[in-house]
Amino acid sequence: MMELKTLLLTIEDGIAVVTLNRPPVNAQNAEMRAEITELFDTLSDMDDVAAIVLTGAGKVFSAGADIRERPNLAATPGAYGRHNRLVRESYYAVVECSKPVIAAINGAALGAGFGLVMGSDIWVASEDAYVSMPEINVGLAGGVTFLQKFFSQSRARRMFYTGMQVSAQELYRLGLIEACVPAAELMPYAMGIAREIASKSPIAVRLAKEAARMTLTMPPRDAYRYEQGNTVALSKTEDTKEAQRAFFEKRKPVFTGR
Repeated sequence: MMELKTLLLTIEDGIAVVTLNRPPVNAQNAEMRAEITELFDTLSDMDDVAAIVLTGAGKVFSAGADIRERPNLAATPGAYGRHNRLVRESYYAVVECSKPVIAAINGAALGAGFGLVMGSDIWVASEDAYVSMPEINVGLAGGVTFLQKFFSQSRARRMFYTGMQVSAQELYRLGLIEACVPAAELMPYAMGIAREIASKSPIAVRLAKEAARMTLTMPPRDAYRYEQGNTVALSKTEDTKEAQRAFFEKRKPVFTGR
């Protein structure tokens, strides 16, 4: 396992908890982004990990990009390109991870911090959490691609043009998060979802995650056929046969990942 300097990792009972850990506000610098990319690629291939919970240390999920890295980028040829590539890859490492990722939003998730949330599969938040894309406040403009995926045009563009904050309560009202809970209940709630996922066939969960991601860009007919193909492939596995036997025998299945 790689050495982590800006992240914390625990793995227990098939659940990996990844904690952004760069005090005081978990701002994302090049080192953290490289670690996010490598760690999520690693977790994708680990048979003993069924689900991942992503959260932040302290009272902030992530305040976004470390703005201190910005001033010198434009002065060095190629530096901005390398920076942007690293930003993209850390986001897509979460999106493309083969395991479901649950974002436990324990506080402010700003800019690239909110980006990591939007790259996750399932969102839960503490009552004092909020999200925003505040790039406009420092003369930048990024993130509207993802805002418009989840919010209405009006809300997405208002957030983008003004940097407005959206509370956990409002996210829940809009149906964007699974729960808005007291801080002490956040991780137990997220872990409960992770345990439920971990109880399923790992092959089925992997294909379910793949289908959820791939079908977003397919025409409906092609997407439906794609999912049917997954079902055919799964029907030939030992896990599916075991799940069906257990259903008829009214017992819990015992999966082997085959």
